[in-house]
Amino acid sequence: MRGGGGEEESEGEEDAHATVYRADPDAPDSVLSLEMEEGLRGLLASVPQQGTLTYIGLRPKRLAPIEVVSEVQAIVGRGLEGDRYARKNGKRQVSLIQAEHLPVIASLVGREVLPQTLRRNLVVSGIPLRALMRLRFRIGEAVFEGSCSCDPCSRMEEALGEGGYASMQGMGGILARVVEGGRIAVGDPILSLGHPD
Repeated sequence: MRGGGGEEESEGEEDAHATVYRADPDAPDSVLSLEMEEGLRGLLASVPQQGTLTYIGLRPKRLAPIEVVSEVQAIVGRGLEGDRYARKNGKRQVSLIQAEHLPVIASLVGREVLPQTLRRNLVVSGIPLRALMRLRFRIGEAVFEGSCSCDPCSRMEEALGEGGYASMQGMGGILARVVEGGRIAVGDPILSLGHPD
């Protein structure tokens, strides 16, 4: 087989990543699709970075000011103690946003953007948050499972000024469920635990 530089590669020296997608060319399309899906699933589960929790904010009531705290109890199947969503058992238990996106949003809207302005519970840095969307991950003592993206709501236009809603597209973060309770605190490491199954 020829490598990218045109040199002959001996058998067994092929790029390991290239074989992830190789399938029997005579196999039915459904088999090829399944092999491709499994290969991509493995790539998506590979999150070697260790992140850090940099901020915790609680929303006691709808539209009430955010309460910034240094630690909080994560409650299984509910969310964060003291947050208004902790009363509900659903996919919107905890909202997270990527710290590295805050200066990008700020540059797009032309003003400082604080985490409490965006009304997310947790701000994380050093780990690709979007990659955790379908994975389990540990923060401090608690384990979370990413459930879906946390798209910006129309109130971001008022909070950030004209163009604020558009400026947050693709950078709203994710929502997660609490699957193992425990204390989490600012400065805690964030580690991917892979797929739930």
